[in-house]
Amino acid sequence: MTLEFLITSFIIVASPGTGALYTLATGLSRGGRASAVAAFGCTLGIVPHLLAAIAGLAAVLHTSAMAFQVFKYAGVAYLLFMAWQTLKEHGPLSVADDVAERSDAQVIAHAVLINILNPKLSIFFMAFLPQFVSVADVDPVPKMLLLSGVFMLMTFVVFAIYGAFAASVRDHVISRPRVLTWMRRSFSAAFVALGAKLAVAER
Repeated sequence: MTLEFLITSFIIVASPGTGALYTLATGLSRGGRASAVAAFGCTLGIVPHLLAAIAGLAAVLHTSAMAFQVFKYAGVAYLLFMAWQTLKEHGPLSVADDVAERSDAQVIAHAVLINILNPKLSIFFMAFLPQFVSVADVDPVPKMLLLSGVFMLMTFVVFAIYGAFAASVRDHVISRPRVLTWMRRSFSAAFVALGAKLAVAER
């Protein structure tokens, strides 16, 4: 494992994206514990992409225009759905003292779907990880699993920090109705922007 891998992975993980945005929104709407659950769900959502990369399925997305487009627009549709849900005053990401509890399974399911419906993540694993696996390795899978494990751990830690920060300012947000409205609109707009970015993404 090289310093280059760690630095590059950190930059990728720390960069704002759908997972980080969802974790921040969950921290604001549900508090610290829920944000940690969301961070775990986003991390768990990496596993299917890792398995696909190891199995070579990501290459199908990379070479098949139809497969890529179907997967891509499923992701776009889900991001737009998240934007609509976030914008609703009493939606699942509403911020209030008496907000109805959501189960850990529901939070995790949303987080996993957000990462699964992102074809660029699969392509990232297919293109990025092999650069740090020696061609001399008879069996590259253990090395890929190790590097992926480090990437996933880094994802969880960074997202958990994002969520904890959001949860720490939750009380200040709740006490200001105008801020609540602004936050809902901002998160909704961010999901729309990410959906638009994904819509124009090329293989």
